[in-house]
Amino acid sequence: MSDEPQPTRPVSRRRLLQASALAIPTAGVLAACARDSGGGSGGGGATGSASATTLQLASPTNPVKWPIAADNQPIASGLEPEQGATLQIYNYADYLNPEVVTAFEKKYEKYGVKVAVSTFNDYSEALAKIRTGTTPFDVYFPSYDAIGKLVTANLIRPLQHSYITNIGNVFPSFQNPWYDLEWQYTVPYVLYTTGIGWRADKIAEDVGARPNPYDIFWDPKYREKIAVLDDYREVIGMSLLRNGGTDVNTGDEAQLNAARDAMLLMNQTTKPKVTITGYTDIPEGRTDLSLAWSGDMIAAVQYLPEGTKADILRYWFPTDGKGLVNNDLIVALKGGNNPVLSHLFINFMLDTEIATQNMTFVGYQPPQVSLTPDALVAAGLIPENLKPAVVLPSYFDVGYRQLELSPELDAKYQAIWQQFKAGG
Repeated sequence: MSDEPQPTRPVSRRRLLQASALAIPTAGVLAACARDSGGGSGGGGATGSASATTLQLASPTNPVKWPIAADNQPIASGLEPEQGATLQIYNYADYLNPEVVTAFEKKYEKYGVKVAVSTFNDYSEALAKIRTGTTPFDVYFPSYDAIGKLVTANLIRPLQHSYITNIGNVFPSFQNPWYDLEWQYTVPYVLYTTGIGWRADKIAEDVGARPNPYDIFWDPKYREKIAVLDDYREVIGMSLLRNGGTDVNTGDEAQLNAARDAMLLMNQTTKPKVTITGYTDIPEGRTDLSLAWSGDMIAAVQYLPEGTKADILRYWFPTDGKGLVNNDLIVALKGGNNPVLSHLFINFMLDTEIATQNMTFVGYQPPQVSLTPDALVAAGLIPENLKPAVVLPSYFDVGYRQLELSPELDAKYQAIWQQFKAGG
């Protein structure tokens, strides 16, 4: 194996997320949420029941303070943890370090606390099971584009901030995020960018030195040697950026048609693989270069062949931060039986030592202020050559976020993707 530090296991959350992108029946989910919601005002900052008919689409230019329903107020401060309880966590597989779970049990062992982790394959499966209430899940790990649905359906608890003292450890932008103003319902979990990953011994050129690095996916000399992510928003977003666009959520027909045409040309010119296994394919030499998530390239260190050093791995993301950048969240579910323990677990995950320990397993970076590129290298969490895979706080000010689309616009994106996947 490589002499460089290595994550304990691969991350599979990103593998599963791409499948859910095609599986989510958006209109049906919205309708289900509306049926479950009570009446009352649904405007940003309103108090009362969530709206039965209106789902706001949050964005950096349209930040939303979600309503707090009359029957779903924050818990009181200063409560003792539930005695002899089993905290029910619902998450993607391999997206939480088991050692962190054990450490939480140990911290609260005098209360007889146990933790049970259940997993799901995609967002639609998770939402359906949460809505049934068959298992009273306490803590859930969604993406930020799901928060509107979860609040509208009255499925998540507003947070009592007095329990979550570690919020000061995270990037300031997450203490008042546009998708959840005043962090009423959410705290950040992990971060990732979308860039280009490759092996330097397979790709001789410095990809980042190109005037437009995304052009490499259209370079015929790399035909059948490259890959793109099996994720419709990522590939369409990359194509929009490559074409000079700055809105990866655009509804402009001309821009979408140009992205579609570029993707079809890419199919003809380079015939890229469409895959979710770049984190193994690149280090093991099955793919020379791929559109990649930053966390997967960090995890790729583990899969290098015996005797191969990690210094051959490369990752490019725009140095000005103007690329695709995203994050996942942790929330407390209203249907859980352990609201105090839910808050304590959320706070536990924001502890710098615990968050760092979790990164050694999942590969994805927590938004801890102290985990700078130099600090991550010094701690042995990443090799020096993968510093570009570190997500910086400034990226959330200038980077491009993949926002929730209206059902009608999402259908257009899906149609482009299906045409690309079909080869034209």
